[in-house]
Amino acid sequence: MLYTERYEDYSLPGGGLDEGEDLIEGMIRELNEETGAEDIKNIKPFGIYEEYRPWYKSNFDIQHMISYCYTCEVNKELGESNLEHYETNNGMKAKWVNIHEAIEHNKLTMATSEKMGMSIERETFLLSLIAERIL
Repeated sequence: MLYTERYEDYSLPGGGLDEGEDLIEGMIRELNEETGAEDIKNIKPFGIYEEYRPWYKSNFDIQHMISYCYTCEVNKELGESNLEHYETNNGMKAKWVNIHEAIEHNKLTMATSEKMGMSIERETFLLSLIAERIL
């Protein structure tokens, strides 16, 4: 998972697709960039999460986002991550953590922190679904 100091939360690796990139290529690229994960295999669709959220850019009020979620296997040893500048500035780091601890941590952040980001509800929902259906 990714822990982000700025928002005090755990999240799943992910991000947007590059021009012409298919979903699996994008998932592999983002997973590798954000965590340094290598030998990514046994990729299987898990689900789709669709949301509308407020948008901060002028001429738009709302952003429509569709998250395509997958399960996969990776080497336990992570390589070097290649985070974007804003991710590094937010204190994002890849971390192996027990999923139940991450869920409880996020719930506490949602209940008590003014620093939480916009994605914590989605991430906590997805983590709970993974814990329920896979573990």
